[in-house]
Amino acid sequence: MSGMASDHKNSSQEGYIPHYLQKEDPFASKLSREADIIAGFYLTIIGILSTLGNGYVIFMSSKRKKKLRPAEIMTVNLAVCDLGISVVGKPFSIISFFSHRWMFGWIGCRWYGWAGFFFGCGSLITMTAVSLDRYLKICHLSYGTWLKRHHAFICLAIIWAYATFWATVPFAGVGSYAPEPFGTSCTLDWWLAQASVAGQVFVLSILFFCLLFPTAVIVFSYVKIILKVKSSTKEVAHYDTRIQNSHILEMKLTKVAMLICAGFLIAWIPYAVVSVWSAFGRPDSVPIPFSVVPTLLAKSAAMYNPIIYQVIDCKFACCRAGGLKAKSSSKKSRTYTISAHRDSTAMDETQLE
Repeated sequence: MSGMASDHKNSSQEGYIPHYLQKEDPFASKLSREADIIAGFYLTIIGILSTLGNGYVIFMSSKRKKKLRPAEIMTVNLAVCDLGISVVGKPFSIISFFSHRWMFGWIGCRWYGWAGFFFGCGSLITMTAVSLDRYLKICHLSYGTWLKRHHAFICLAIIWAYATFWATVPFAGVGSYAPEPFGTSCTLDWWLAQASVAGQVFVLSILFFCLLFPTAVIVFSYVKIILKVKSSTKEVAHYDTRIQNSHILEMKLTKVAMLICAGFLIAWIPYAVVSVWSAFGRPDSVPIPFSVVPTLLAKSAAMYNPIIYQVIDCKFACCRAGGLKAKSSSKKSRTYTISAHRDSTAMDETQLE
């Protein structure tokens, strides 16, 4: 381990000592034993819920794999990414938190960092693809009609290639994976930006292509969806008597869009802020006990992503029902249902996924 540390130190600019080489043991926990135990239990709960939730999505989807629509295929891919984070990554950190130190050495650290970044990037880009798909289906029906299953599989190949590229770049000597400041987890070496211009370019590239740009696309897509729904509601109100139903539809879509954006921002933005500050500000000014909170919060994204997308499926099913012809019922209340047969195949393809 000392040999690796020496090589890494020599590769940096003179006078720069990475944070994980300033201590005699870079993998010793900097938190109290009680804090490590709490974090370990937290990750255990998150890991179990995430594994069950994403596993359920994958299992149920496998029963109708030949009938999955493009957006549903993307949702399954999101579940695969989140399940990968839970199964491949979380056991390493859980064991380390309970052991009060990172237990798997430098090789395990780099593997854990790669796996976490690979599946995390894949999850985020999948969310971006889903937002674009729904944006096209809702706001540009003429484009949405040609989005078929084979386009979804092409998109999957692009997502996995994208995640593989950015997760593997650090192994090419451009960047690196390193222990977190608190010692019991590993991540991208954000502190390389303190060493050289090349390190700054690497960190900025990761931030832009793996966080800022996908986030901008997601926010843009759902904001446009909200505006489109509001515009459509105002137009329908002039000649459609189901004004109350349209209003409910608008509110459901708005809540869903806000849920997606808020969930993503809450999970990842705090971690990104701390990482950027560590890279370009004064790393020592971030208290170590404080730095663990954004990390644990980001790890929770794998748990509620499947919940969010299941809510979306339910809400958008309501959208389809609300936009079609109302059917009379012998019951006291009237309900709007989706017709199983359509006169036009094209009209069926343009319905919201």
